[in-house]
Amino acid sequence: MVLSELAIRLNCTEYKNWVKAGHCLLLLRSCLQGFVGQEVLSFHRSLLAATPSLGPRATCRGGSRCSPRARQFQPQCEVCAEWKREILKHHVNRNGDVHWGNCRPGLWPVDAWEVAKAFMPRGLTGKKGPEECDAVALLSLINSCDHFVVDRKRVTEVIRCRNEIMHSSDMKVSSTWLQDFQVKIQNFLSEFKTIPEIVAANSRIEQLLLSDWAVYLPEGDQLDGCECAEGTYMSISQVNEIEVELLKEKLQELYMQAEEPDVSPQEISDRLAAMKEFLRNNEDLRNGLLEDMQKLDSLHLQHQKPEAEEPGEEPPASATEGCPPAKIRRVP
Repeated sequence: MVLSELAIRLNCTEYKNWVKAGHCLLLLRSCLQGFVGQEVLSFHRSLLAATPSLGPRATCRGGSRCSPRARQFQPQCEVCAEWKREILKHHVNRNGDVHWGNCRPGLWPVDAWEVAKAFMPRGLTGKKGPEECDAVALLSLINSCDHFVVDRKRVTEVIRCRNEIMHSSDMKVSSTWLQDFQVKIQNFLSEFKTIPEIVAANSRIEQLLLSDWAVYLPEGDQLDGCECAEGTYMSISQVNEIEVELLKEKLQELYMQAEEPDVSPQEISDRLAAMKEFLRNNEDLRNGLLEDMQKLDSLHLQHQKPEAEEPGEEPPASATEGCPPAKIRRVP
């Protein structure tokens, strides 16, 4: 039954820790989006003010020859070459990895977000603004662009925690890890004491990490956390939405890694197998991720010989059919 699967997941402390940490990253993403969007516009204006020749009247004359590929970009016109030099002046990793392939250089004079993507991880070519980016993309921008005056060690610590969450093969983290994560994410958020939405998110994250969630069955049976004080609740669909969003990000991470030449097909195969096993045991989550799994399977088959289909595997049933209502405790 779907409800029993949910109860098993959320009454496993390590899995619940993983979901709570991931939920914190979703809250972090939401509170950073507006701030980052405004700062990127400010950064772009400062570049144009300092170097008027980079402005809207500047036109790329290299056409397709000025199209970057991955980390490689050799501008074929002076406008794009000058923009590249200016971006590198403000790039913390100016001598390291810069994912030029994220950008459309011809838009740099008029589109601030196209400039911002030069400071972000690969795979963001189609993203048109901060509202389309995940937490690690926004954190990487803050970390890599010197327009943001922050303690970069605090930023990299949160990025490292995020990567550990996404790379956890069993979607579990210990309570000790979660406590350390709380310190690191709140150290980072303390850098923005004058930004009201970030201050509010910091308070909500603190309450979330210190609280427990409780699963209440309609028949009156209570599982886990039944002695917690009264609070507000999430429905099954709300907590399921958080889980699916985290798993989608994890699958996207796998999809990106499968395209990297330095990641072995066997490593991708092992991670995919772990995800398949998890979803096989959790029907309510599986239905929301079928398209993502098929996409990753298709790419993975390009990296190794097709394996025989597993015997007896049946298509998933509906995730919500016959599911009674239940409530899950959360913080206000």
